[in-house]
Amino acid sequence: MTPVRKFFRGVWRVLTFPFRLIGWLVSLPFKLIRRAWAFLTFEPEDQPLGEVFARTLQQPGGILEHLDALRKHLFRMVIAIAAGMILCAVYTNQIIDYLAKPIGGVSHLQAIDPTETIGVFMKVALWGGFSLATPYIAFELWLFAAPGVKARARRLSLIAIPLALVFFMGGMYFANRFLLPTALPFLLNFLDIKTIPRVSTYTSFVTSLMFWIGIAFEFPLVIYVLTFMGFVKPRMLVKQWRVAILVIAILAAAITPTVDPVNMGLVMAPMIVLYFLSIGLSHLAVLGRSKS
Repeated sequence: MTPVRKFFRGVWRVLTFPFRLIGWLVSLPFKLIRRAWAFLTFEPEDQPLGEVFARTLQQPGGILEHLDALRKHLFRMVIAIAAGMILCAVYTNQIIDYLAKPIGGVSHLQAIDPTETIGVFMKVALWGGFSLATPYIAFELWLFAAPGVKARARRLSLIAIPLALVFFMGGMYFANRFLLPTALPFLLNFLDIKTIPRVSTYTSFVTSLMFWIGIAFEFPLVIYVLTFMGFVKPRMLVKQWRVAILVIAILAAAITPTVDPVNMGLVMAPMIVLYFLSIGLSHLAVLGRSKS
């Protein structure tokens, strides 16, 4: 290519750059939608597990590719957690105020060690950042596992990500709104001895309880997924409801911060309702599986 031709070609690229940029921006959403739809609808090659294992032994380089992909997903997860932690650090005081509402506010807490409040601040910011990043973490895990899953299960599992967040947040709200205001007066005034908890102990206790109640609220969604995969049948859940209530009672006794039956009943009641709700979702999963 002659220098003159190179010059005019460069001038042409500079003059048309704004138009090419606008065209690229306009076409970008359509390209992303097309790629997303292709990713959600393609069917992976159905191979027996033995063949996959034998191929892996013959070509171990494939494992390195999967490990490299997993490394990239984990790196993005860490970035998301760090970004969420930085964002939560701005509102950590408000989060601590919210956590302290069941006890009457932060004025009912005390700190003993000089660095205790700083440790609580960092811990709450870290857990808040992790909670904010949870949907993105689940999405990254889905992206890593989705290529090996059938198209219908891939779409359903993608829908399950926001549903899991809704169930989890609902469980934490229930613990903070109903369980803690009932349990804390019993704990803090046991034997008629007034207790002023440390801020570090209180935040650890509250966040742990809210976390496990949130996990318990995930049960219907887990049952739905297991039924869709063929591991659980709704008839079995109906027949074993007595055993399920006994297991729920044991779990409620382990989760409940007090030994009185009132607070234990507060934990058991929603878990029993969630169990029977999971039976209904299990029937829906059977219907969905039969249509696939």
